[in-house]
Amino acid sequence: MKNITLAVEDEILEQVKLTAAEQRTTVNGMVREFFATVAAKRRATDEARQALLRLAREAAGDAAGDMGSKKWNREDLYDR
Repeated sequence: MKNITLAVEDEILEQVKLTAAEQRTTVNGMVREFFATVAAKRRATDEARQALLRLAREAAGDAAGDMGSKKWNREDLYDR
């Protein structure tokens, strides 16, 4: 586990300490939880992006998406 140093305004730190005490945790615990949440959201976004790209690749190679060799023109569409 790495240690980091943060610079925080005194007033903000005092408020966060009070909040941490109310939640029966520490400022360190709150920061760790926040970082874990940010990392989890990042992972979820990355996984969703990869799944979407995988689906796009599969759809592009899918023969079911083939519209056939018919080339439509404006007149044919309006004759329906």
